[in-house]
Amino acid sequence: MTHPPEHFQGKSVPEHLKDARKKGALATAEVHGPELPGHLAAAYDSAKDTATALLVLWALSLSLLPGDPIVFPLLLCFGFGFVLWKAGRTALRGWSRLERLHKVIEEERWEIEHHRDQEREELAEMYAAKGFTGKLLDEVVDVLMADDNRLLQVMLEEELGLSLEVYEHPLKQCLGSFIGAFSTAALLLLAHFFWPLFGIPTLALLVIGHAASRGAKLEKRGQLTAVVWNFSLSVFATAATYFLAKYLI
Repeated sequence: MTHPPEHFQGKSVPEHLKDARKKGALATAEVHGPELPGHLAAAYDSAKDTATALLVLWALSLSLLPGDPIVFPLLLCFGFGFVLWKAGRTALRGWSRLERLHKVIEEERWEIEHHRDQEREELAEMYAAKGFTGKLLDEVVDVLMADDNRLLQVMLEEELGLSLEVYEHPLKQCLGSFIGAFSTAALLLLAHFFWPLFGIPTLALLVIGHAASRGAKLEKRGQLTAVVWNFSLSVFATAATYFLAKYLI
C-alpha cells in the first residue's frame, strides 16, 4: 500500500480532521441513509421497486396485449427474475460497502503504526474540543496512545465518525431485500390471477404506500409526504409507459 510521506499533507489538524470525517462518510455511504437498519431499508425499497416494476409491466401488457393469456406467465417470469436481481444487488452493495470500510480501517491502522506523533496531535485536538485541558488532556491522550487497539477504535469513531456496531452483514440485508421483493411479487401475481384487470394496480399502490409510510415513520420523516411522492412517481412512470406504448405501436 502506498502512503503519502506527510500525514497532514500540509493541512492543519482541524482541516485534517474535517477531511477525515468526509472520508468516513464516503466509506459508509448508502442509499438508504444511516437512520434505518439496512435489512428494513432493503425490504421496503425492494417492495416499492418490485411493485412499481410489475405495475409498469402490467400497464405495458394492457396497452399491447389486452386479454392475452400470455400476460400472466410473462409477469410471473419477470417477477421471478426481478426478485433474484434485487436480492443479489443488495448483497453486492453490502459487500462493496464493507470493502470500503475495511480499507479505511486498514489505512487508519497503518497511520497509527507509522505516524504516532501526528495521531497524538489529532487526539489532543479532538479532546480539547470536548473541553479537556491541561494535565487532564495529557493523561487522556497518554492512556489512549498506550493501547493501539483502543486507539484505533477511538480514531475510527471520533476522527472518521464511524460506528462499527451498526453495520449489518450483507447477507442480512440481502434477506431483507428478498423478503420485500418476493412477498410483493407473490401478492401482486395472486391479485392479477384472481382479478386480471385491476388486481396489480390496486395491490401495487397499497404496497408502495405502506412501504413508503413505514420507512418514513421509522426514519422520523413526514409519512404523508413520502406516500404522496412515491405514489406520484409510480403513477407517472406507469402512465408514461402506457401512453408511450400506445403512441409507438
